[in-house]
Amino acid sequence: MVPIWLPKNIDTINSIDFLMKRRLSSGRKGGTFLMTDIAKAKAHIAKIGQMLFQRRLTDAAGGNVSVRVDDVMCMSPSYSGSKRQWELEPDQVLVVGMDGKILEGDGEVSRETNVHVTLNAEFSDYGNAVIHAHPRNLLVFAALEESMPPVLEANLKFGEIPCVPYAPAHSPDLARHVANGIRGHEERIRKHAFGVIAPWHGLFLMGKDLDAAFDAVERFDTNARAILMARMTGRSDKIEEKREALQQIVKVHEQEHKV
Repeated sequence: MVPIWLPKNIDTINSIDFLMKRRLSSGRKGGTFLMTDIAKAKAHIAKIGQMLFQRRLTDAAGGNVSVRVDDVMCMSPSYSGSKRQWELEPDQVLVVGMDGKILEGDGEVSRETNVHVTLNAEFSDYGNAVIHAHPRNLLVFAALEESMPPVLEANLKFGEIPCVPYAPAHSPDLARHVANGIRGHEERIRKHAFGVIAPWHGLFLMGKDLDAAFDAVERFDTNARAILMARMTGRSDKIEEKREALQQIVKVHEQEHKV
């Protein structure tokens, strides 16, 4: 099924029992385990969303977080920032099917839901967590439509973070552009995370799990700040020179230690 963006709460099922019954009717074991995993994912999303906001890695204007559990996604609802200031309770986190429809919870899905659905459909073998955020330093690169090179050792593992073609937030093209930008970096997701910069919009990132995804968001924003501050000093050429030398040192180290 081709994922679609659903702006309204349709076909809502206000009971987690549906998920358990579907799992058990399919011959799978552990409906109780599924419910427990979903509860843990909801609590984790609420915590990470608050941390993103507190650490200025997203803002009241937007952002969304999802974790795939089995064949459903737990996802922050629309307006988590503007109406709730990212102070979500676990029971406010939605359970969404892989077609983008709400299965459990009150609220609406985000307009970027199609990105979460698309990434989970294509890269499910590598990661299960997606974060869309508005990190304040990285947003400068989004505004300038610039890709971001790694300039700190902690970011070398990710390589350059590409800036993908522009598409409106509500457009199906956004999911396609994000997936195209991530494709080819599956091993980076499996080991940690990878993301892309959406022009005039923000960061879209998929991680092997939610903790890894959050960690990568902060690393990306710290890297962005280092570049911006270097430009303010008028010595951005120096940081580029050092970056190339650092990459070579790390490459030799990895070869010697088979990292």
